[in-house]
Amino acid sequence: MGRRVTYVEYLAAVAMTLARRHKPVWSWIRWRYVCKCGNELPCRHRHKIPINRGHWPGEDQ
Repeated sequence: MGRRVTYVEYLAAVAMTLARRHKPVWSWIRWRYVCKCGNELPCRHRHKIPINRGHWPGEDQ
C-alpha cells in the first residue's frame, strides 16, 4: 500500500499541477501568447482544490 501524504504535500502537488496547466504558450492559430488552458491572458480561471483540510483523513487540526 502507498504511503499517506500530508495535507501540505497535497496542496503543493495541486499547486504544481495548476501552475503547469496555466502558463503562457504560443498559439500558432491566434498568432499570440495564450494560456495553456485555452483562455486569453491574463488567465483568471479559478480552480477549486478538491479536498479541504476539514475533510482530510488522518490529521488533527
